[in-house]
Amino acid sequence: MTILTLDTDSFHTAAPKGLRAESPDLTSADFHSRYCDYSGPIRLGDWSPAGSRTAEFTATLEFAGHLKTVVATGSPVAAMTSALYEEGYQVEILQFHQRRTAEGTATFVQCECDGRRGWGAALADDGAESTVRAMIAGVNLLGAQLT
Repeated sequence: MTILTLDTDSFHTAAPKGLRAESPDLTSADFHSRYCDYSGPIRLGDWSPAGSRTAEFTATLEFAGHLKTVVATGSPVAAMTSALYEEGYQVEILQFHQRRTAEGTATFVQCECDGRRGWGAALADDGAESTVRAMIAGVNLLGAQLT
């Protein structure tokens, strides 16, 4: 797993228009705290891309009390959606935006779960990891809205 230092200003600027409109009064740091927070019932424990020319990856997800390994070829959205459904998180991805920035690939996803909607965002070296992290952030945010 790669840890990137994030320029929150450029990340906030890379967000899709609808998300920026939803959060006009947030500072870049507040935007990052709200939409990129990975704390919650789901965590990414390990990440292994298979190679730069393939769309294969292995992700270990940490759920409350157990681990689940997702091995996928192709769409990380489809693989994560299936894995989350198997764990009881019936998430749908309503919007997906991905942009290359100077710091890496920024991904923004609008998720819906049990009638609630929320955005998740992430930045990583590759698009698949960024997608997985953004989906986890979005689902965790929706889970936090239940309490």
